[in-house]
Parts: sequence; structure tokens; C-alpha cells
Amino acid sequence: MSEPGTHEFTVASSEVVHIGRVVGLRVDEVVMPGGETARREVVEHLGAVAIAALDDDGALTMIHQYRHPVGRRLWELPAGLIDHTGEDPVDAARRELVEEVGLSAKRWDTLVDVAASPGFTDEVVRVYLARELSDVDREVLGEEEADLVVRKVPLAEAVRMALAGELVNGATVGGVLAAHAALSGAAELRPAGAPWRDRPSAFARRTGR
Repeated sequence: MSEPGTHEFTVASSEVVHIGRVVGLRVDEVVMPGGETARREVVEHLGAVAIAALDDDGALTMIHQYRHPVGRRLWELPAGLIDHTGEDPVDAARRELVEEVGLSAKRWDTLVDVAASPGFTDEVVRVYLARELSDVDREVLGEEEADLVVRKVPLAEAVRMALAGELVNGATVGGVLAAHAALSGAAELRPAGAPWRDRPSAFARRTGR
């Protein structure tokens, strides 16, 4: 058996179980350090973006949105799938900001990349910091977006909400805390086009997107 941390995990076989509109499910047989294989169920995802849109007064624009898997509405950052063929992630973020909250931003930076649950899905969300905001006509594209409640929340209040368990969406919690850390000088921001090593790609390739 190899030394801990040196084994190369390879896939002996893979079976596609389901292909849906935004996710797919495959089962891989992965070669373990001892030579045997283990089954790993993997939910493939298109990837997504979220936006911490911060105005000149230091307030974030947040949305209250119904999330069916958890059965209730959650306070979140505006977000959406990278589901247009060949779309650049920051362009997807610009599009979602208009569609969900009717905002445009001149200044974009990368905050954090959040792996939603790497034990079973390749979904990773890139969170951007958007500043120098202006109002634009919102593009409501469906019943779900028509139900959104939009509210401005001071960044300090959003941090309190995250630490109090009032924000539970992973990308929202990560984005809020990262925005606070970056703006307090704890770390430098990455450019909007920074390399994205873990951007999901399997499902997009599988479905031609």
C-alpha cells in the first residue's frame, strides 16, 4: 500500500444513472489504496455563480427565495446557473444580477469558490463582489423569480445573520464572510477573470453546454 497522501485515485468504470435538466447522476468504481474498488455516487452539476452586490452605503442586496429541497424560503445572495452555452462565469453573474434584482455593476472581483458538498457532487459556486451599482430594468423570467423578495441588508447585519444561523446557503455564507474579510483588509481580492480550477465541466460536456 502506498504512503498516505500519495495514492492516485483512478476510475475503473463509470455508469450514467440519470440525466436531468440541471444535474446528472453517475456511479464510479474508484480504485482504493489497497487495490480494491469502491462505488462513489456523483451528482454532476453545471456550476453556478452568486453575487455579493454591495452599494455605496455598505449594504448587500439579498433575496428571499423558496428552496424546495429544504421546504422553505431562504435569504440568499442573487445567484444562478452557468447554463448558456459557452457563457463566461462573470457574464453569467452580470445576467443573473439583472434578472433577479434589476442591478448592473461596473466593478467586479472574485470573492470565493465554494464546493457545495464535495462528498457527492462536483457543484462549485463562484461568488463575485459587485460594486458601483446602478438600477436597470429587471428581467423576470418565470413564476419562481416573480415570487422573489428583494431587500438591502447592511454587510455587518448579513455577517450577524450568517453567524446566527439565519443564513444557511453555503455560497451566501461564504460570500458574506469573504466580503467582510476582504473589505476589512484581511486579504486581497482576485480579479473577476481569475482561474477557476474546480469549475464543474462533466455535465456541461455531457449535455453539449
